[in-house]
Amino acid sequence: MLRRADDRDARTRTELVGGFLENATERTSGRRVVPSIRDVARLAGVSHQTVSRVLNDHPSIRPETKQRVLDAISALDYRPNLAARALVTSRSNVIGVMSATIGEFGPASSIAAIEEAARDAGYAVTTVNLPATTPEAIGAAVRQLVREQIAGIVVLAPQVRVFHVLRGMAIDVPFVSLQTASGATGETLAADQVEGARRATAHLIGLGHRDIVHLAGPQDWIEAESRMRGYLDALREADLATIAPIRGDWTADFGHFAGLELARRGDFTAVFAANDLMAIGLMHGFRDAGVDVPGQVSVVGFDDVPVAQHVWPPLTTVHQDFPELGRRAVAILLAGIRGEEAPRFGALEPRLLTRVSSAAPHRA
Repeated sequence: MLRRADDRDARTRTELVGGFLENATERTSGRRVVPSIRDVARLAGVSHQTVSRVLNDHPSIRPETKQRVLDAISALDYRPNLAARALVTSRSNVIGVMSATIGEFGPASSIAAIEEAARDAGYAVTTVNLPATTPEAIGAAVRQLVREQIAGIVVLAPQVRVFHVLRGMAIDVPFVSLQTASGATGETLAADQVEGARRATAHLIGLGHRDIVHLAGPQDWIEAESRMRGYLDALREADLATIAPIRGDWTADFGHFAGLELARRGDFTAVFAANDLMAIGLMHGFRDAGVDVPGQVSVVGFDDVPVAQHVWPPLTTVHQDFPELGRRAVAILLAGIRGEEAPRFGALEPRLLTRVSSAAPHRA
C-alpha cells in the first residue's frame, strides 16, 4: 500500500531511476500520491531495474515476472515520464505523423487509429500537417519531427513527389507509409487500390454497361493512378473501348461541374468516380441537369465515406478499412523502432458495396 508523504517528502523530487526521470511530487493535502517506479517494484516484488526492463520491453524478462510488473503498473495506474525517457535515451516515446490530407475522412480515420494503437503501446503521437508538398515543406516537416526526437514517422502523403523528396533525405528513424509508390523508401502498406477500382468497373460491366467514363483524381496522386489502372484493367479484360478519363481534384464541387458538363454528352451510360466526394457532386450535377441516376446514368464511387449511404440515391462505392491501415502502420513502425522483424501484412482487400446509384443501363 502506498504511504502518505511526511513533511520531509512534501516537495517535488526529481530522481533518475532505471532509465526514467520520475516526477515524484507527493503532498499531504489529501491529493493522490503519484506512484513511482519504486512503488511498482515493491508491489510486484522485483527490483526497480526489472521494472525498467519491462517498460523497455527487454527480452531477458521471464513472462511470469513481466506479468507481475504489468499487473502492478495497472493497479497503481503508474505512468512513466516520457519526456524524461527522451533525456536518457535521446529518443522519445513519441511517434510522428506527417500528413498532407489531414482533414479528409480516410486520413482522419487512419490517424485516429494510429493514436489509439500508439497509446496502447505506450507512445504518444504528434502530427505535422504539410501545407504543401514542395521539397521545402516536406523537409521542414521532417526536421520539425526530428527536433522533437520522435521514435519513428508515419507518412500520410499520397503524392508521388513526396517519396522522391523523402528518398533524398537522410532520415535516421524508422518510418512507414500508408501508400505505396515506386521508389518509396521505408516500409509501405496500402489497401489494394487497383483491385478496388477493377471491381467497381467490373460491377458496372456486369450490369451491362459498355460505355463507362472515369472521373479520375489529380495527377501525381498515388491513389488516383492506381484507381485509373484498375478501371483500365477491367475494360481491357472485358475487351471494351476506353473513353478518355476526366481529371478531377477530389472535391464535390468539381464533381458537380463534371456532372453538368457530362449531361450534355450522350456517349456513356455509367461513371466510375475515383472518390465518393466527386461522385456525390457528380450526382448533384446530373440532377440539376435533369439526368436521372440510376435511370439514365449509373454512378459508382470509392472510399465509402459515412455520408455515401445517406445521399440520394445511396451511392454504390468501394469500402476501405482506414482504421486497420492505421493499426498496421503502428505495428510495422514499432517493430522497426525495436529492431525487430516487421510483421507481414497482405494488401487490405477492398469491398464493393452495392447501393441504389448503380443499375442496368436504360434501353431506349
